[in-house]
Amino acid sequence: MTQIPESLPRTLGELRTAGYTYRPVKTELRENLLARMRSGEPRFPGIVGFDETVLPEVERAILAGHDMVLLGERGQGKTRLIRSLIDLLDEWTPVIPTSELNEHPMNPITPASRRAVETAGDDQPVGWLHRSLRYGEKLATPDTSVADLVGDVDPIKVAQGRTLGDPETIHFGLVPRTNRGIFAVNELPDLAERIQVSLLNVLEERDIQVRGYQLRLPLDLLLVASANPEDYTNRGRIITPLKDRFGAEIRTHYPLELDLEIALVRQEAELFATVPEHIIEVLARFARAVRESPAVDARSGVSARFAIAAAETVAASALRRSGLLNEADPVARIGDTISVTSTLRGKVEFESGEEGREVEILSHLLRTATADTFRARLAGLDLSGFINLVAEGDIIETGELVPAAEVLRQIGTVPGLAKVLDRLGLGDAPTPGEAAAGVEFTLEGLHLTRRMSKAQTDEGRTLYGSKE
Repeated sequence: MTQIPESLPRTLGELRTAGYTYRPVKTELRENLLARMRSGEPRFPGIVGFDETVLPEVERAILAGHDMVLLGERGQGKTRLIRSLIDLLDEWTPVIPTSELNEHPMNPITPASRRAVETAGDDQPVGWLHRSLRYGEKLATPDTSVADLVGDVDPIKVAQGRTLGDPETIHFGLVPRTNRGIFAVNELPDLAERIQVSLLNVLEERDIQVRGYQLRLPLDLLLVASANPEDYTNRGRIITPLKDRFGAEIRTHYPLELDLEIALVRQEAELFATVPEHIIEVLARFARAVRESPAVDARSGVSARFAIAAAETVAASALRRSGLLNEADPVARIGDTISVTSTLRGKVEFESGEEGREVEILSHLLRTATADTFRARLAGLDLSGFINLVAEGDIIETGELVPAAEVLRQIGTVPGLAKVLDRLGLGDAPTPGEAAAGVEFTLEGLHLTRRMSKAQTDEGRTLYGSKE
């Protein structure tokens, strides 16, 4: 973790002398957000596709000091967005070192900390907490208990002689331990109703109740939750009083534009081989087509992780080829996308009537995405040079285990190849792997637009030939 700067005050007296004042978390977030707005600094770096829709609503919620719930299907970036709020906190904040609840030296809330500050006065030691430690998160699961979130009586402290009515007998849960920070509950409706009830006071009155004892601890935190819209209704698994406590309900969504989907894949995918732009575009179109397909259960959604995992799988296929063929230039080709339909089908929820047809459906959608990308990228180009390669019955052989050099040797000098590579963003001086990727994509596009035939061998090789 980042080292605490030596220049920071170490006692309460030094803290006051330095001009520090106590700011509630929501005030801290509001003022830091306004400062970023005025300076033009990015407010939510790494969040793609929400600039004109979701982020303005999040900003209004922060400026209003509202706890918020993000509603959206899986894989829409809800958790990523919630975690990005940490960056709006001060980098370092003063705390009482002995406090379990990150109490501010100028605003102690537990009896023990108040006594300590009163006794020590300006000599009260001050610790510093980095903003990365001011975030708590809990995935709602059926076994989550009130003790996990709020706290419970600690029998060891009782055995040491304290009475049950003493607040110092409490072992605090995750929520109070995130005091002066941000606490997130993922999939909020999955909490049992009695557990949801335990959050009511936290959200409104800012106190907590444990085993019948009401502890007047004015917790200082921002509570953020995520949920599926289908569950977050009066008919769903959420109690109405809890819904009423949230100041803002914000709907998230999948990337609205193809360019944003592509940017998201590029940002998130960890690629160990070169994946050309046209391949990324095919996979982005593929993910969008799967979401829109009537064969797919729209209520469950198709996560943005689908396209990201697809890009990583395609890169892995290219890396495998380079390892088996001892190629120094692993570049993904359109043939490498075939494996995606089988390896990623578990990420998609199909309608009940489509059982057994999952791979067939995904394969069709992948071909459609490839054809759409071919038309978008190469429309208007004269591709007769490629068609003439097989006009006299010749065959061009490609496939996962066909080296790039072999693909290029088969086609030789093709009229129009330079323009194809330029349209595909492969530049004036492509590597052999990039050139082979451009050639294979063109051949596949010509097949999908019915200008070339295609056959598969038992060894997994692909043969492109004349349509006649």
